[in-house]
Amino acid sequence: MFHPNAAEGVHRIEGSFTNWYLLEEDGRLTVVDTGVPTSWSSLIEALENLERTLSDIEAVVLTHAHFDHLGFAERARAELGVPVWVHENDVPLTKQPRQYAHERARTYYFATQLRAAPMVAAFVRNRAWWPRPIKEVRRYGGGNLPVPGSPRVVFTPGHTLGHCSLYLPDRDCLIAGDAIVTLDPYTARTGPRIVARAATADSERALASLEALAETGAGTVLVGHGEPWTAGIEQAVEEARRAGVS
Repeated sequence: MFHPNAAEGVHRIEGSFTNWYLLEEDGRLTVVDTGVPTSWSSLIEALENLERTLSDIEAVVLTHAHFDHLGFAERARAELGVPVWVHENDVPLTKQPRQYAHERARTYYFATQLRAAPMVAAFVRNRAWWPRPIKEVRRYGGGNLPVPGSPRVVFTPGHTLGHCSLYLPDRDCLIAGDAIVTLDPYTARTGPRIVARAATADSERALASLEALAETGAGTVLVGHGEPWTAGIEQAVEEARRAGVS
């Protein structure tokens, strides 16, 4: 589903309970995360809504390299010839996206969190666990990325060891990836929180990374799972800290 201008020039596309974004600057586009493999059709639809074409895409930037964010990244790289940017710590995950560190077995959540069953079913139906590995990536560390929108990298490890959020100060917007979410796909709980231990490498570090998010002072927070948060990142961080670890 296409949601234009979740923040100025930042368009949200949602499918399989996962969000990814098109960042627009002077008609040029950066794709931030790439959903699940079937999200390619949503990309085509979004471009039609924006009256843009595939040739307007200049880069893909990944907040992290979990399977549900790698969806069509390799297809974009191979067919469009655009670079795929990822933090250097997550480069190994782009080759083996299902083999990621987590603190608790996923089967525990599948067996006990029945409210999350529709999300698991959507992942299976849309082949979320089977994205194509990315054959070539560009590594980033900090600073502003040389892509349309010039997002500022905010290092927020914990969910993965290379997780980064992207801050757009001129738009008062933070694309948080899964550093903070408003819907946990493993428990179906809503409201600001870190993702459950089934998909988090280091929950203690994930909670500590909330401070880096808060320091941006962003008014709008766009997340990898759930609805946008428009009450300011500071309040979102407070609520996530209260929610704790699940």
